[in-house]
Amino acid sequence: MRGQTVHARQGRNESDSEAPSRLEALGIDAGYAGADILRGVDLAVPSGKVTILIGPNGSGKSTLLKTLARILSPSAGAVLLDGKDIHRTNTRTVAEKLGLLPQGPVAPEGLTLRELVAQGRYPHQSLLRQWSRADEAAVIHAMDIAGVADFADRPVDTLSGGQRQRCWIAMVLAQETDLLLLDEPTTFLDLKVQVDLMELLAGLAHRTGRTLVVVLHELSLAAAYADYLVMMRDGRIACAGAPSAVFTTEHLREVFDLEAHVLHDPVTGRLVCVPFGARAAARTPQPA
Repeated sequence: MRGQTVHARQGRNESDSEAPSRLEALGIDAGYAGADILRGVDLAVPSGKVTILIGPNGSGKSTLLKTLARILSPSAGAVLLDGKDIHRTNTRTVAEKLGLLPQGPVAPEGLTLRELVAQGRYPHQSLLRQWSRADEAAVIHAMDIAGVADFADRPVDTLSGGQRQRCWIAMVLAQETDLLLLDEPTTFLDLKVQVDLMELLAGLAHRTGRTLVVVLHELSLAAAYADYLVMMRDGRIACAGAPSAVFTTEHLREVFDLEAHVLHDPVTGRLVCVPFGARAAARTPQPA
């Protein structure tokens, strides 16, 4: 199965016919210090949906996200944003269209929530355009959406982990971009906080039409909230498509070397991964 995809082309999705993909990777190789991690990756990100990247450690998830975000330049291939090579596009132009939340961001000590969120307006500033009422309105609106307006004047470093992550999401929202890329936004958070954050992010796509690309580690969380699920292994997209087609026992075994049952929650219908070890596998009845 490795190297194969659910769809005919690696990482391409049939839902592209619903709305043209604004962000697309075309045969990209990319990595660090001259060593490629990604190899020939194609991915058309569905517009107005939540795309989630999962895979084992070192599979290339974050590398792909950074390349899509213009942080890393590919050694081969191209990333297109609205049909133009993102790595040949002006930085400010990209920042007006695409927001990035990197993994584990840290705010300067003593910086208030309002000051942090205001940094999201920097792409809209220039020598001729200073802080405006529109900027202030964008900051207030972003804090309201992220549910952190009550903490506006508190230092970010005094907040809980979940509250801090919402602050960073508010900062990205203040950019007022339609494309949001987030690298492991739920890492090190309690499960309830993870679910609340994913509800917030999914709502941004489904209620406001934003396009999200999210790297996650928690498999069941990814299956529950993805509209389009991408499994990566060894720097390639192993399979991609609707969670119902991608999140299967076979794919979990092939991509993660994980023995697990995939169940449907009886209430929500969402997919759930239930791992089992070698002993449980030995007790599992085999088909005749």
